[in-house]
Amino acid sequence: MRLCSIASGSSGNCILAGSDNSHILIDAGISGKRIREGLAQLGLKPEETEGIFITHEHMDHIQGLGVMARRHGLPIYGTERTLHAIKRNKSLGEIDEGLFHVVCPDEPLAVGDFLVEPIRVSHDAADPVMYILRYGNRSAAVVTDLGKYDRYLVDKLRGVHVLLLEANHDVRMLEMGAYPYPLKQRILGERGHLSNEMSGQLLSELLHDQFQAVMLGHLSKENNYEKLAYETVRLEVTLGECPYKGSDFPMYVAKRDGISECIHF
Repeated sequence: MRLCSIASGSSGNCILAGSDNSHILIDAGISGKRIREGLAQLGLKPEETEGIFITHEHMDHIQGLGVMARRHGLPIYGTERTLHAIKRNKSLGEIDEGLFHVVCPDEPLAVGDFLVEPIRVSHDAADPVMYILRYGNRSAAVVTDLGKYDRYLVDKLRGVHVLLLEANHDVRMLEMGAYPYPLKQRILGERGHLSNEMSGQLLSELLHDQFQAVMLGHLSKENNYEKLAYETVRLEVTLGECPYKGSDFPMYVAKRDGISECIHF
């Protein structure tokens, strides 16, 4: 199994999960051209993917959806309210109604080699979910765009082997930065985004002896940078109450505008 970030950041997100025989995309928040180029670098054509699982309807997660659907006929999966919001977005152009497939939180869906389970998160969208992907005895999860985490989320993610986890912002950079006050409050709120510190705290609750790797994603261009996210999350794990240290497992940071190192497991 492999997990690769084609792009991950506040300006656009697209993640690939694959087995030997099946591949799926999570979100299409960059242009169709960039998605195709990213897939080509990974040795794939769009038609070789099983479909696109959408986390929510914000443009940094659906920008290229219309192009990918029309040109390649890819199925689109999302919650009912998310799909409804997508259909109302005229900037995406016409999308064949038959390509839309409704998913429900906590109800796993078999697609290709994968069992895909949507899980609820707290974010300011119509009905956002993130996804746990299972293939045989291996599992991965993509978890970004959430303002808080709770026992439900921890219980759902417990035992996953690979995690792409949001580390969106440094709180001090955000508070001192140029964003207008309402936007700062939105990002810091319970339906906003995880800070570096909160990302490390959540990760500390999910580590186990078979954990393979974490990739930090959805970094803010204005309120974070790679080294700061990396060091802050590692420090939170090391200083936390869990029995693991930040150096006990590989940690990567997803690139905003290009393919990141693929995690194979």
